[in-house]
Amino acid sequence: MKLQEIAALAGVSPATVSRVFSHHPNIRSEVREHVFAIARKHGYHPRLSTKQRNVVIIMPGDQIYPIRNCLEMVMMALTLVLPRRGFRIEVLPQDNIERLDSIQFCGAVAIGAEPGDFKRWSERFSAPLVMIDREAPPHCSNVYSVRSDETQGMELAINHFYERGCRRIGCIVYGAPGVGNADVRRAAIAHALRLRKLPYSDSLIQLGSDESYVEIIGKLLKQNIDGLFCPGGNAGIVTAYALSLFNRRVPEDISLIASEHKLFSRYATPPQTTITQDHIGLAELTADVIETFPERPDPTRRSVLPYSLIVRDSVKSN
Repeated sequence: MKLQEIAALAGVSPATVSRVFSHHPNIRSEVREHVFAIARKHGYHPRLSTKQRNVVIIMPGDQIYPIRNCLEMVMMALTLVLPRRGFRIEVLPQDNIERLDSIQFCGAVAIGAEPGDFKRWSERFSAPLVMIDREAPPHCSNVYSVRSDETQGMELAINHFYERGCRRIGCIVYGAPGVGNADVRRAAIAHALRLRKLPYSDSLIQLGSDESYVEIIGKLLKQNIDGLFCPGGNAGIVTAYALSLFNRRVPEDISLIASEHKLFSRYATPPQTTITQDHIGLAELTADVIETFPERPDPTRRSVLPYSLIVRDSVKSN
């Protein structure tokens, strides 16, 4: 189907349809929604214009958002990859998302968002949206998920502990129930421990944030753990501080694995063994989605990359 046919069905001019699909600010919202509805009904997606190369990166507006370190590493990768592909970048706080109605863009990337935040995306915009490290909301044909394999990442860490002789592992998953990847990570950790016939009670696998880390680590130490796994957030920094308060040495008294913090992990004392995402890979997949939309050779709306383990000195040797 051609743009001219969509215009005829919508009862507007081809120029108006073109402005709708390029997100021109001078189009009334009712006209925009009507044209989108006709396009969805007939399975029409506009081609990516060679002139329209603006990508909007949607970031959480809260400056103390608990996974700020992860957001910054993803953002750094996007700012390297997207311009190299010929895209221009505009950053938009999520609490100012209504501004999307007044700017022109060929794709958007959401970092640290939840699926429910964008469940009406397909009704409002024809451009693709890529959600990084989150699942795409159902029934949104132009929303894609590009994420890391959380189950594989948790398995990677637990297996490293096990191979190094740790047999009672305590875990603090950064986050809250029902938010982000916290529940997936907790379930994956429990599964990995259970497979190795290691203890995996709720008291050993807890959810937490910066404010509760010291208290939770104190409770875990009372359970005589010999390994501590802290995925997410700035856990490596906070955990190192908490263990110093309890006068526990790493790795002599307790082994530690955290999520990679590029400005801290390798410089800690001792340097921390971490799990890390392929941030450049995530950015490349994101660019692929936007660049090939709507004619993606692979119809899947979900792409997954594995974690890697960076072995340093914070886990004891057998």
